[in-house]
Formats: sequence, structure tokens, C-alpha cells
Amino acid sequence: MTGRRAPGEGSVYRVDDGSWRGVVDLGWHGGKRRRRYVRGRTKVEVTGAIRRLALEAEEGRLRPGRAPTLGVWLERYLTEVAPATVRPNTVHRYRQEVRLYIGPALGKVPLDKLRPDQISAFYQDQLTRISAGSVRRLHALLRRALTVAVRWQLVGWNPVMAVDPPSLSRVEVQPYSEEETRSFLAAVSGTRFEARWLLGVVSGMRQGEVLGLSWQDVDLVEGTARVRQALQYQPGNGLQLVPPKTARSRRTVPLPQVTVDALRLLQDRQAESRVKAGEFWEDWGLVFSTEVGTPIHPRNDYRDFQLIVERAGLRRVRLHDLRHTAASLMLAQGVPARVVMEVLGHSQISITLNTYTHVSAGLSREAADRMQLLLGGASEVVAASVAAEATDSDPQDDDEESESAAD
Repeated sequence: MTGRRAPGEGSVYRVDDGSWRGVVDLGWHGGKRRRRYVRGRTKVEVTGAIRRLALEAEEGRLRPGRAPTLGVWLERYLTEVAPATVRPNTVHRYRQEVRLYIGPALGKVPLDKLRPDQISAFYQDQLTRISAGSVRRLHALLRRALTVAVRWQLVGWNPVMAVDPPSLSRVEVQPYSEEETRSFLAAVSGTRFEARWLLGVVSGMRQGEVLGLSWQDVDLVEGTARVRQALQYQPGNGLQLVPPKTARSRRTVPLPQVTVDALRLLQDRQAESRVKAGEFWEDWGLVFSTEVGTPIHPRNDYRDFQLIVERAGLRRVRLHDLRHTAASLMLAQGVPARVVMEVLGHSQISITLNTYTHVSAGLSREAADRMQLLLGGASEVVAASVAAEATDSDPQDDDEESESAAD
């Protein structure tokens, strides 16, 4: 039951429990009169909220109907928006994150009721269960989804933008050293897929890029490989060839002669497999394939990598660390960071520089040594001049030293 409206406040009034209530008239929509109600502890609080809503309505930013819940909107976002901008595997991961984390905690909250403090509390709670990196991914998903909701005028603002995700401590990569790399390559020498591992170590191509490499994108005369697709396993769809990770990932990678030779040998062996398989051959046109031409599953590729590492007696690293190894070795050999960035397909040079800071100490020492070599002649002149000044600076000391010697 409501009481009388406060004098002079036709849209703000007090109710029996002592709180205040306000209403914004949005006019007729779909044959119905639409209103938006606000409730608060004080008149000032409700009046301010009413004024903000009235301004949003005037600017066309206030939705006349009820805002959907976060859960309903995320489902629509993942169905209608996300598939056009990210890979199917990423959409699949988004759905898992919504189902496991976001949905149970915030799924029933209407978009226009979602507050920054709720989101912050959600992050803090999740940090007791999952890593900071995982929480940052949840933050990214919410930020993107609610940004679209604002553009679609489902909500007036994006509360996620007011919340900082948890900081992420940088983990230094642990690539193989030059000696370890030689041991690794010795272990794959002469094997069926020697070229696969050479590409990983020499060019830094990602696993999906190597497994998705087609013969039409390899130029054995020029010694180059063009990256324009990647092999990816998609739940429900199996192995699929998809576009590279980013626009910068589309690139042409130069190949050393040892890799070109290994690819020629692989091409001959694959031709033999094609003849042997006969009508069972499935022509995907891939450089790395099974005995019947089908793609190599990333899981099997990773298993082979583990066996190679074990056989070589090397420390266990991630398969992705071969990419880090390639970058580290290039930088250590004096290849400019800009060139390494292009070879790896990084979107920004800062990624290259920040990821491989472990190489910087050695490069800094080498730079100093090179400057010494460059200025060596000048340094000798400076040193001789300093010595001469020291000799001529104080004759009295020389006299005293001679007298002492005479004594």
C-alpha cells in the first residue's frame, strides 16, 4: 500500500515502510503503457535515479520493456554475435565458462540491475577456485558481451568497465637452450615427421599452423611456407581447417635449407603412401598427414612430442615452448625483434619484447661488447692519454720515488 506523493514530486513518493518510490513514464509501446519504477531508502536517492532514467529515455537509451537477465543475454550473445567474431573452439569455451562460473553466480541478475560491486565480489569469489588468468578470461567475456548489450540499447551502460580484473603475474617462458635444441633435433633426425619438428623449432609456427600447412602453401624452390590456415579440433565437428589466430598470423615464413630438404623427403614418402593407400586415400592436401591422407590429430602430435622428449632425455616442456625456443634462439643470434615479430606472427612488437625478456640480459652484454669492439681504438687512445697525464701530473712525487730508490 502506498502513501501520498510528496508535495511537488509527482513522480516520487513515499510508501508505508518509509522507503521512497519513483516512476518514469516511457509512453505507449506495443499497445501497452510502459513505466520504469525505482525504489530507494531516501527521497534524494530516488529523485536522482529518476532524473537519470528520464535523461536516458529522452536520449533513446532506455529500453521500454524489461531488461533480460545476464544469463539470457549471454546465451543470445553466444548464439548471434560471438560466432561471427571468434573461433568455434572459443565459443565452446565461452559456453563452458558461462555454465560453470558466470551463470550460477550472476545469471539471474537483470542487465540493468548488475552493479560493479557484484562483479567485483564475483571475481574475488572465483579467485578462491580458479586462477587469476581464468578470472581475467571471465572478465573479458563479460566486457565484450555487455559492450554489445549497450550498443543494442538493452542497457544504459557497461558496469564491467568500472571493475579491474585481477592482476596476472608474468610467468617467464622456459624454452630449450641451444644445446637442448640440438639434442631434440638429433632425436627427430631421420624420423617420418622430422620436417614437422624442424618447422616448430626453426620457424616458431604454432601447432595448428604446422598441422594445417598445405603443400600449395610451401615453395620448396624459394624456401618459404605461407601460413593461411590452421588445423583445429572442434567438439562435435571433429578436425577442421580454420583461419589463423589473428590477421598478423597470416604470414610467409622463410625456411632454412635443412627444413626444405626434410620437406622434400617427406613429399616423396607421402607420394608412396598415396599409392599404397589407393582408393582409401583422402586428399586433404596437407603436408603432414596420416598414412591415408587425413589430418594428424593435435592430441597424437602432442603424444609424439612427449615421446621424443623422453627419448632425448630432455626436461619436459610444453609443446608451445618450441615456439618460444625458436624466438629465443633467433633473438640470441642477433635477429632484430621486429623480424622475429613478423616470423612469429605477433600482433604487436611489445608482445615479442615482453615475452622474451629472459634473452635481454645476454643481448645487453653482447651490445656492450660490440660497442667496445667498435670503439676499441678510441678507448686505447683515451687510456694512453689518461696514463700520460698521471705520469706528468706531479713531478715531485717522481723525485721522491727516485730518491727512495737511490736510498
